[in-house]
Amino acid sequence: MKVLITTDWYDPVINGVVTSVHTLMKELENRGHEVRVLTLSRNHRSYKEDNIYYAGSAGAGRIYPEARFRLTVPGKYVRELIQLEPDLIHSQCEFFTFFPARKIARELHIPMIHTYHTIYEDYTHYFTPKKAWGRNVVRRMTRRLSRQVSGIIVPSEKVFRILEEYSVECPLWVVPSGIDLFRFSSPEAGRYRENIRRQYALKAGTTVLLYVGRLAKEKNIEELLAYQKEGKAQGTVLMIVGGGPYQEELERQVRALKLEECVIFTGMMPREEVWKYYQAGDLFVSASTSETQGMTYAEALASGLPLLCRRDECLSGVIEAGKNGWQYEDMDQFFAFLKVWQEQDEGKKKRMQRWAEKSAGRFSAELFGREVEKIYEQEKKREENLESHFSNGDNPVRRAGGMGV
Repeated sequence: MKVLITTDWYDPVINGVVTSVHTLMKELENRGHEVRVLTLSRNHRSYKEDNIYYAGSAGAGRIYPEARFRLTVPGKYVRELIQLEPDLIHSQCEFFTFFPARKIARELHIPMIHTYHTIYEDYTHYFTPKKAWGRNVVRRMTRRLSRQVSGIIVPSEKVFRILEEYSVECPLWVVPSGIDLFRFSSPEAGRYRENIRRQYALKAGTTVLLYVGRLAKEKNIEELLAYQKEGKAQGTVLMIVGGGPYQEELERQVRALKLEECVIFTGMMPREEVWKYYQAGDLFVSASTSETQGMTYAEALASGLPLLCRRDECLSGVIEAGKNGWQYEDMDQFFAFLKVWQEQDEGKKKRMQRWAEKSAGRFSAELFGREVEKIYEQEKKREENLESHFSNGDNPVRRAGGMGV
């Protein structure tokens, strides 16, 4: 099958969308499919590298950090992609590359699948202080989008329920984004743990609470800092791996709270280096409730790192209390679970670590690729049989259901 993936986000940006696109490309190619990507360049120039088409763009950082908007997609690229005759288009973003994707899909009369990566209700503060108005805009935008695609893939039941509440008008499938599990379980993990902890002068008995991700307001990292004010008395260090628009403000808060000795900002790390930092942690922590799936949760589990995270619907079925981590609802629960972890003997800690690694299996890249492939095949067949569906009086547009994982 020939597949065209369209995305506003791509290298060198590091985020969940880019990671998901890379994983999907690799798995589709491993399964014998031919993949092209249409994305935005990081400057005004349009160009092509191998199977990646870059459309010139300009910065849109005032709307959202690191965001860009499309200037134009060269007509020769559109014509070339049409001439390639993809069997299906899979869009990953709702904005600038969505429109040329829709144009190509209509021209070729092929299915267009969309993955809904972001709960935009949690991001309205970037463009309006009026939350109710922003949420209404998001609902209308999502319903309109649902009328323009063959179906929407969502990464969790949490997002499935949100889109059902929006009354979207297309099929929904639940398929968690996959990760390369083997990349996070290296036989050299122990060496990297020692090296990184030595680099930051961490003592042997220190409990390292690890956060990995973008430093943005919606991630609620302030809560982790507030907890760390109490946590330092219990021998913990909070290591924050990543960068983003909120880093300067977070560093200011650390100084105001006098936490410089027990909060570490590593800054943004190259994609190929991030897995090493998971090895340095003891517990993965997050206070975010804005995640659609939270790929860093899966990465932490694959690294054998138990989770200590604010309760959120996206963690339903992911965290098994006392086996691979805990979900907390307030500061008292956070420290109660932290105490349980710290007071366990090494044997119990090892069992939790092994169970964490085992439980990451539901996020394997192979399973991700296989489930997405099933949807492609189903929608390609449905498109081919669309006329017979209508002639039989069946309406194939309104359909919703979870799939396989």
